[in-house]
Amino acid sequence: MTTATTTTDERALEELQREHGPALLSFFLGLTYGDQQRAEDLLQETLVRAWQHPEAFEAPYESMRPWLFTVGRRLAIDARRSRMARPTEIGDGVLASTPDPADATETAVAALDVRAAVAELSPAHRAVLERIYFDGLTVSEAAEELGIPAGTVKSRSHYALRALGRCLPGYSRTFPAADRGRLAPAGRSGA
Repeated sequence: MTTATTTTDERALEELQREHGPALLSFFLGLTYGDQQRAEDLLQETLVRAWQHPEAFEAPYESMRPWLFTVGRRLAIDARRSRMARPTEIGDGVLASTPDPADATETAVAALDVRAAVAELSPAHRAVLERIYFDGLTVSEAAEELGIPAGTVKSRSHYALRALGRCLPGYSRTFPAADRGRLAPAGRSGA
């Protein structure tokens, strides 16, 4: 641990800051792509290192600038590496705009939107979607109940989902395959 007897004299540090501070700050602004706060933090940490290592003042070169720039560059590299190792921080704005999963209002609104869009489909397309997604039938079961071939059920469900995608532009197009899941936002249909 560094003690007061093994640190740089305050006057020497003030002179160092006056003489090399502006050049170092400019250098750090370049390394941080103009981020003033990070550049100032790097400058301060570099000066702290100079304060902790008085032996650097006795180096064979006539100026402290090469030592300061080397220390500062290494600090900048270390800071970048540590930032890259952490997950990206998000602000409160992202959290404020994210819907609350416990809020039933979003689900209810989505269900009404999907029901209205399904009501606009042709009766043949609507019947296929109701059997597969709302009643939970397989393609084969829906084909048997509707009295049409399984290929026709698949074709109608494909075109019905495409039509829904055009009617519901605010929703993502992550519809499941026709013989797999249910149309998530709607629940059961009353149509």
